[in-house]
Amino acid sequence: MPRMLDVSEDVRAEIGDEEAERLLAGENAPGSYDCTSCRTPGDSEQERTSTVLFVGEETAVLAFAHASCIPSQVVQVAEEQLQGAVRSITGEEPAGGSEQAVLGITSGLVLIEGDLHPALVVEPTAPIARPGSGGTSDEFLPLLIEQGFVPVTDMGRLPSVLPGWSVLLAMGQLHAVLQPGTGGSGSVSWWQAHQPLQVTDGWRAAANKSQRVLVFAVPVGVIGQQPREDLLRDALEKAAADGRLVAAAMPLAGT
Repeated sequence: MPRMLDVSEDVRAEIGDEEAERLLAGENAPGSYDCTSCRTPGDSEQERTSTVLFVGEETAVLAFAHASCIPSQVVQVAEEQLQGAVRSITGEEPAGGSEQAVLGITSGLVLIEGDLHPALVVEPTAPIARPGSGGTSDEFLPLLIEQGFVPVTDMGRLPSVLPGWSVLLAMGQLHAVLQPGTGGSGSVSWWQAHQPLQVTDGWRAAANKSQRVLVFAVPVGVIGQQPREDLLRDALEKAAADGRLVAAAMPLAGT
C-alpha cells in the first residue's frame, strides 16, 4: 500500500529517485514507526510522515517523523555522532576507550521568567587543563567563556543564544552537544553520549516547544548528582552566587 510520505527535494537528491519512489510506493518504508522527534508511534499508512535523513561524512541514517512534528529534511551531523546513533540502534559498541576527560551531563527543567526551560548541566569528572599547559589549574570555565559562554550571576535571566552551537536530540534521546568546526567545516561534537541519554517526557516537550536548550557548566565538584530538580536549582543558584557558573542557550539540531 502506498505510504503517506513526504520526501523533500533535499532528501531525494541524497537517496536518489529510485529509492525515493520505492519509499513512496511503500516497498522500503515502515508502516508503523517511532517518530524521530516526539518518540510517539506513527503510522505512514494513516498519517502524513516526513522522511528525515541524518548524514555524516561516510554514513547516512534514514528516520521517520510525524509531518506535524518536523518537515522532511536532511540533517548534517558529525560522522562520529552518527556512528554513535547507529551503535545505539544496533547495540554495538566501538573497540577501545576514550582518553578524553569525561564531561558528566544532567538534564532537568529550570523555571526562568515564568516558564519551564529544558536545561543541561555539564560538570567534568576532573579538572580541565588548557591544551599545552602544565595542567596546574582548572581552566574549564575560562575556556568556555572564550567559546562564547557567559558567566551567570542571576538564575532569573535567560542566557543568550550561542551561535554555531546546538543540542542534538535524535530519536527522542540526547545524543550530543555540537560546536562549530574549524575553518567553517560544519559542526563537530563537543560532548557525545557513549549511549544515548534518556530525557523525561516533560523535558522533551519543553524542548520541542521552545526549540532551544539552556546549557549550564560548572567546574568539577560544584554540583554533583542531584536527585531532584529543586535541589539541582538550589545548586545552580549557589554556583552562580559563587561565580562558578557559565551558560548559553542552544537551538535543537535535527528535531
